[in-house]
Amino acid sequence: MEYMKIGHTDINASAITFGAMPIGGGTWWSGSDDKVSIDTIHRAYDLGINTIDTAPIYGLGHSEEVVGKAIAGQRDKYVISTKATFDWDTGEGRFWHEVDGHKVYVAHGYKDIIKDCENSLKRLGTDYIDIYYTHNPVRDPAWLEKYPVEDTVRALMDLKKAGKIRCIGSSNVDPEHIEAYMACGCEIDIIQRKYTILARGVEENILPICEKYGMTFHAYAPIERGLLTGTVTKDRVVPPGDAREDQAWWAPDKLPHAIDFVDGLKDICEEYHCTQTDLAIAFIRHGRPYVNVIYGARKIKHLEAGAATVNVTLRDDTVAEIRRRAEELEAKYGG
Repeated sequence: MEYMKIGHTDINASAITFGAMPIGGGTWWSGSDDKVSIDTIHRAYDLGINTIDTAPIYGLGHSEEVVGKAIAGQRDKYVISTKATFDWDTGEGRFWHEVDGHKVYVAHGYKDIIKDCENSLKRLGTDYIDIYYTHNPVRDPAWLEKYPVEDTVRALMDLKKAGKIRCIGSSNVDPEHIEAYMACGCEIDIIQRKYTILARGVEENILPICEKYGMTFHAYAPIERGLLTGTVTKDRVVPPGDAREDQAWWAPDKLPHAIDFVDGLKDICEEYHCTQTDLAIAFIRHGRPYVNVIYGARKIKHLEAGAATVNVTLRDDTVAEIRRRAEELEAKYGG
């Protein structure tokens, strides 16, 4: 396993992060088993993965609770990232949508973030969080007036000064959000966004900002929630409420074409003696030492498939060919 410093901090994180969204269960990820999830987290550490990414919204607190059980008695071995600003059944903030019968809200106020952090600390069974994200930015001017950036930043900086968080990050932000945070004196060291072979938008605006300011980029959903593994069949039906339901390439009219694309990468996989999963992660890490990849798993066999991806290094011409094929798919069928 490779390791890297997060932003300008001394936090030493594995280049592959264990993504704990699937272990939250619920409608998003039905069929999760807590015992299996805990065993998988322990196996991840054996493979050198010391970093875990979770959030309160994943299973409405359940993912954090499972992570807390897995790290109990060995907290100092792990780098834990979680997130603020999502809560449920509070009536506070802007309504997001319903999850498993609960109304979820997003609030970026000072008191909201302090409360969110305290709740996460309890669920995780720890007295500090290594990386703490604001989750989903305020974009509506009316909500910006209600939740000024200055208040959000003050909460984050106060938590850092108190030693309750070690590092500040922001998830699903746009460039203007990052600049606004920094203008208010926020010490941001890591940005989290989706980045895959079939979702490369961050290359235009987010990755350059990370390079400019020396931030780490935390890439989530690198295998398109399983689509890029080469194991999905064309007759796969996504059940209502599943985490894949709103993903463009999982739509019934696009899924067959996406699978053809993934199958078409087998010649490159044969050349590099790797799997489609290896290829998908190697693509987004190519030439970017500041990219840390979140790999979601809830079973050991799936985890082991992702842990080995750090061993694959692609040539520039190979990356260009993968990009050409992806652009051809997008031109024909959209994304």
